[in-house]
Amino acid sequence: MSFRIRVFVMMALVALGATGATVALTWWQARDQVSEAASASQETTELIRGELREQALRNGTWEGVDRTLARLRGMTGQRLRLVDPYGAVVADTDHMDRRLARPPGSVAVFVDPLPEAVIPDRGDARRATLTAIDTYRTETLLAACLHRNGHELVASPGPDGVPRHSPAGGTGAGAVEACRPGRPAPWQLADDLAQVRQCGVADSGCLRAAFRRQITTGDVAPAPLLLTIGAGNEPVRTLDAGPVLLITVVVAALTTGGALLISRRVLRPIGTLTSAARRLGGGDRDGRVPDAGRDELGELARAFNQMADSVRAAQDDQRRLIADVAHELRNPLANVRGYLEALQDGVVEPSAELFASLHEEVILNQRIVGDLQELALAEAGALIYHRVPTDLAELIETARTAHRAAADAAGVRLAVDADGPVIADADPDRIRQVVGNLVGNALRATPAGGSITLAARADGDDAVLRVTDTGTGIAAGHLPFVFDRLWRADPSRGRGTGGSGLGLAIVRQIVRDHGGDVSAESTEGAGATFEIRLPPVTPRRSPSRAVAPARDRRARTARRPG
Repeated sequence: MSFRIRVFVMMALVALGATGATVALTWWQARDQVSEAASASQETTELIRGELREQALRNGTWEGVDRTLARLRGMTGQRLRLVDPYGAVVADTDHMDRRLARPPGSVAVFVDPLPEAVIPDRGDARRATLTAIDTYRTETLLAACLHRNGHELVASPGPDGVPRHSPAGGTGAGAVEACRPGRPAPWQLADDLAQVRQCGVADSGCLRAAFRRQITTGDVAPAPLLLTIGAGNEPVRTLDAGPVLLITVVVAALTTGGALLISRRVLRPIGTLTSAARRLGGGDRDGRVPDAGRDELGELARAFNQMADSVRAAQDDQRRLIADVAHELRNPLANVRGYLEALQDGVVEPSAELFASLHEEVILNQRIVGDLQELALAEAGALIYHRVPTDLAELIETARTAHRAAADAAGVRLAVDADGPVIADADPDRIRQVVGNLVGNALRATPAGGSITLAARADGDDAVLRVTDTGTGIAAGHLPFVFDRLWRADPSRGRGTGGSGLGLAIVRQIVRDHGGDVSAESTEGAGATFEIRLPPVTPRRSPSRAVAPARDRRARTARRPG
């Protein structure tokens, strides 16, 4: 689990515990000290609203609702107030008690006395809706008339959702006939028909809305009223401060304990990392920290261990480099020294062949030193590059001309494969140096009668340059190391195959400085292919790296195909 999530969960538990304790304390205090008039429960609210709605449905009018309101006030002990949609007070228990009306309470609900029509699934739903509208008007006007004449009414829901009214006890048949209303006006029936026809035959939702809309036209249906429960200025008793202070102390203790646990969990591994970093800075390259955690601290520990591994690997590389350089220079220097001492002692007679051999050894040492210097400059980002749009096809043709004499002397055919211009954003001098190093390596690996092919082509946005030979090839186990400094496939590190072991390392660094990539493919005994990918042409820009002129001249003078 993530450390951040664990911290969140821990703090959430602390907060929930504190909140739960606070809620429990508030409930305990409120149960004994807060007045019942402060708020109305949901059950009480639903009871009051249900009673009022039932009366309006039964009587078809809000007349006489003040008596029902007084009865409900006596049952619940709440101040009750009804307001119509226009803001006029219909009934208020404060007025009934002959007292100044108080501000309304916070509990406010609508009392809607309108029934919901039941639309049949089969038959003519429009005709059923029109019938329900007409029935509601008739029954509501009848109920209001009977109520005004002092009759107690009984309402029973009909199959269409409209209540049917009759006097209680089944009496008053004459009163019913006297109160029965006449037929609606023709314009009213026409409007009902127009509203219902706007709905689809099976659109029950639209038909219910049309029913509700039409029964509210005119003064037939009682209007929905806003019911408020309670009074806004009723005094609330304050809570006892003692228990509140006690729970505050408990919450503070829990928070402090949680903070201590978190700080201990965080600071302990950080302290371990700090000690390991100091040991690493003091020269201990083998120190590591536990990294078994799966959170951010575990990731930090793994990053530290990776950094320590990199530092140790860099130190090992430096030691190997020094040992390799010493090994590369030891043999030629020993040869030069031996011959010079032999000449000095008169053991060997001076000759042109001897001086030529000594000169060759000196040139070889100079070449190794020059390649090391250039590679160091490249890895330090100190080489200068003048990148311009460069035609790789023309460049490899120039390279073939430059190396044709060496290829002819080795009995190797040097060919070019390019269909047309291949433009890359590159420094032509440096890329020629790269091609020269690759061709030099290919010549040393290719026996007489073999061939070397220089190819250039476009691959999407990239410019691709390939050097392919038919030489001895590279073993699969050696391919990952061919671009390493001073690495050679010959285990004895002899000079029978030639080369300083730095040419391919210089190739890789120059290509990477161009934003490209170089790779090698080979099958042992079947030749090798080195592929260079360079980015496309971009707008002209200033040289990407700069060095002092004298230093750059030394670097260019030291360049030799490796």
